[in-house]
Amino acid sequence: MANGSAAGVLDARPPADALQHLILDRLVAQSQHTSTQVWLAFVADTATEQVAQRMWQAGKVRPEQTRRLWRNGVVYLPTDINTAAWPSARLSFKLRRYEQLDPFDLALAGLVAHTGLDRYVLDGAPYAAGAHLRALLDGAWPALRDLLADLGTAIGNSVLTHRT
Repeated sequence: MANGSAAGVLDARPPADALQHLILDRLVAQSQHTSTQVWLAFVADTATEQVAQRMWQAGKVRPEQTRRLWRNGVVYLPTDINTAAWPSARLSFKLRRYEQLDPFDLALAGLVAHTGLDRYVLDGAPYAAGAHLRALLDGAWPALRDLLADLGTAIGNSVLTHRT
């Protein structure tokens, strides 16, 4: 639901993953904030760098300096293109075969659809594969649909903010 769903801690045991632990600590410390829209906005400020660092530490990506006209930056390139491409290929294959998705791939499909990456995952696929993706997401459990709707809102707000 676009007007926001709620986030809360069901299990406060610290996870082994450092980034997950950091987010859990924030959720526990700021438990008065339950709106997923608030949490998406909160983690968006640092998510790109934190996830990139996590993937670099795991050996999945390597940083590379870039130079463009008036600014320098860093991009993160995969250390193994096959490992990097596998989730997209797996999802594309399942959608093209009109398969049901397990919860992990359903969440991945929702992220792909809400970030506009579905056009790449389904490139060259029949229209029915995209319809299958939409049907799967429409039939997802309500909490995932709500979270994805809030994610879509956050992405839209981010795009609008960067245009002004």
